[in-house]
Amino acid sequence: MATKPRRPIPDATVSRLPIYQRVLDELQTQGMATVSSEDLAELAGVNAAKARKDLSFLGSYGIRGVGYEVDYLLFQIRHALGLTQQWPVLIVGVGNLGRALADYAGFTSRGFPVAALVDDDPAKVGTTHVGIEIHPLADLAELVRDLGIAIGVIAIPSAGAQRVADLLVEAGVSSILNFAPAVLTVPDDVHLRQVDLAVELQILSFHRQRGQRETDQVDSDPPAP
Repeated sequence: MATKPRRPIPDATVSRLPIYQRVLDELQTQGMATVSSEDLAELAGVNAAKARKDLSFLGSYGIRGVGYEVDYLLFQIRHALGLTQQWPVLIVGVGNLGRALADYAGFTSRGFPVAALVDDDPAKVGTTHVGIEIHPLADLAELVRDLGIAIGVIAIPSAGAQRVADLLVEAGVSSILNFAPAVLTVPDDVHLRQVDLAVELQILSFHRQRGQRETDQVDSDPPAP
């Protein structure tokens, strides 16, 4: 497979790499050895030109008339995403959301094992969930150090989210995934990703309403003479 020196990967491309990976995982499961850029793009929901440009940032240009080798392209994507090693995760907040996240086996299979659970509820501290002991917030820094925590997940109400983010940063965690409906402030060298389900629903509501308006407009247009 032809390769060229890699260039810095744009954020927009990084956001699509997990989608390509998911598609390629399925193709690999089906026993597919190669895939064309057109087929990969269609399955990923993008156009072929964009897919080819995205993959070129990995140094992969495929073979004309053959396409991309599925196994090799998967390796390239996993390497680019840092998925060739394990990244231990600590979840702060063992309520309904925190428990559901800890229950999800897909994290471990993708290289993100849940290594620690933290909660400030005395009734939960000392108990276990999915075989993991729940520790008090006071133990956070020690857990980060002893378990080599790479990613902190905030799954608590918004009121305490900034304090937890500050504690994670102080403990040396530089990658944070926030599920709390709050805007957090972190240092520039800390990578923060926000998952706000209410915002996503509001965006879907906007598109649903716009689609309904367009349908109503078509229905109300007078028939052509």
